[in-house]
Amino acid sequence: MANLKIRVFKDGSIDPSTTVTIPGGILKVASNLIPNRAAMKLREEGVDLDELSRLADNPDAQGELVTIEDHDKNERVVIALE
Repeated sequence: MANLKIRVFKDGSIDPSTTVTIPGGILKVASNLIPNRAAMKLREEGVDLDELSRLADNPDAQGELVTIEDHDKNERVVIALE
């Protein structure tokens, strides 16, 4: 089962300023623990946390799922299953 990784990059940095790792086994429960900023970005981009949980159960679903760029805040959020 894959882990969900949410990485926040600021000011064009190649290193994330924040990384959130949610183990795939507890993704359904942990979806309530995702930081508000990250959860808001997910909802804005139409990312369904229930679907992410189902994907984490699939061993073929690996890699980057979505990249969200907020140009006003000069911020990039990358969501991946690893």
